[in-house]
Amino acid sequence: AYQSVVAITRSFHLAVALGLGAVVALVFLKKRKRVLKAQDGWWGVGACPQGPEDDSIRPFKVETTSEEIEDLHHRLDQTRSFPSLEDSQFHYGFNSRYLEKVVSYWRNDFNWRKQVDKLNKYPHFKTRIEGIDIHYVHVKPKNLAEGTHAVPLMMVHGWPGSFYEFYGIIPLLTEPSSPDDITFEVICPSIPGYGFSEAPRKKGFDTVCAAHIFNKLMKRLGFNQYYVQGGDWGSVITTNMAQLDPKAVKGLHINFAPPGQAGLLVMLSILFGRRFPKLFGFTEHDVERLFPTMEKLVVDTLRESGYMHIQSTKPDTVGRGLNDSPVGLASYILEKFSTWTDPEFKNLEDGGLERKYSLDDLLTNVMIYWTSRCIISSMRFYKETFGKGLNQPHAKLPVYVPTGVASFPNEVVHSPKLWVTQKYHKLKTYTPMARGGHFAAMEEPQLLAEDVQNFVKIVEKRKKK
Repeated sequence: AYQSVVAITRSFHLAVALGLGAVVALVFLKKRKRVLKAQDGWWGVGACPQGPEDDSIRPFKVETTSEEIEDLHHRLDQTRSFPSLEDSQFHYGFNSRYLEKVVSYWRNDFNWRKQVDKLNKYPHFKTRIEGIDIHYVHVKPKNLAEGTHAVPLMMVHGWPGSFYEFYGIIPLLTEPSSPDDITFEVICPSIPGYGFSEAPRKKGFDTVCAAHIFNKLMKRLGFNQYYVQGGDWGSVITTNMAQLDPKAVKGLHINFAPPGQAGLLVMLSILFGRRFPKLFGFTEHDVERLFPTMEKLVVDTLRESGYMHIQSTKPDTVGRGLNDSPVGLASYILEKFSTWTDPEFKNLEDGGLERKYSLDDLLTNVMIYWTSRCIISSMRFYKETFGKGLNQPHAKLPVYVPTGVASFPNEVVHSPKLWVTQKYHKLKTYTPMARGGHFAAMEEPQLLAEDVQNFVKIVEKRKKK
């Protein structure tokens, strides 16, 4: 009997301990949901001035001058060509023979004034946040049905892209063809240091700082709740926005989901996923992307990540050269629109660039970098983010807002659904897309728009899951 009492007592104490442990764990987990914090910063020149910040919103217009165009033409005329190796296609970078064609078109046929008019087809604005001017495009739907409201959606670009990436998808979202579709009000900002957003003047401006500013921007525009969407840096920034203010971010949609912290389940899937793919929910595409030969994995990683090492360490050195040379800038940027769109394009002498894009669109994106002189500040974003290490709080923090992922087959980094769910705990949609690569909004606007529609309809409960 005594032993029974002791056993019962021990069991009681154990249950109490486990109960208390569970309570502590729940409290800890609850706190972790709000771990990511961002303090207001000052990124302008000098010390932060006293008094309230100027929160006015100013219309902005993209402009050009004859002097700007003449300077560009002069620099293009002075370029010194250098031949590519025979039969090298895009394996050594941008093929020089095709580059000559691009430069000739840029110099003789490309109409920058016409493209400036195209950029201004949507309303542009600037507003000052934390000491720097933030540029954004704000497109409201023209024909809203009576009694309905547009859903606010911020779309954030990456490198080496710009707000112009979204010009093909904006009308699909703000003027949907189906009456059953959601109508969006779209805001496309330029990341600080990109395009027409002012560059930070101080060290330390990373993705969390950008997310904090963009959340402020949406509040300044009068939105208490909104959706966010992004690829490349845009996916990281919008993820940070959701982590910083999950009550405001109603839903997060991304088309780039690099692997987060490698937990036990992820490690097990790496070790055994090739042999037991169904155990981890891996598709044939997952297996093909995740388990190449070790030699191919190393070679591919080295080939496609060289730019990142430069920009994460000494961006100002190579950046200064690109800032002076339009041909250097174009080859550096456009090479990514080749191999990141389809890795097989490296086997083509023209890099496959005109298979998915027009030279007018590609050069317009380059011109945004050239005329705003933002290549150096855009490259610094890598140093500011990766220079703080990979083990930052936002990297370890799960996302608790409803999330949708569009997984394009030619994306640079592939993450299977299992890996995505380790970070995004309220994954509502994970869509293996039929085609497309890294620059999804520009390359496949219709597919991306359909996936955004489907995701938001689910979160808004417009249709069953």
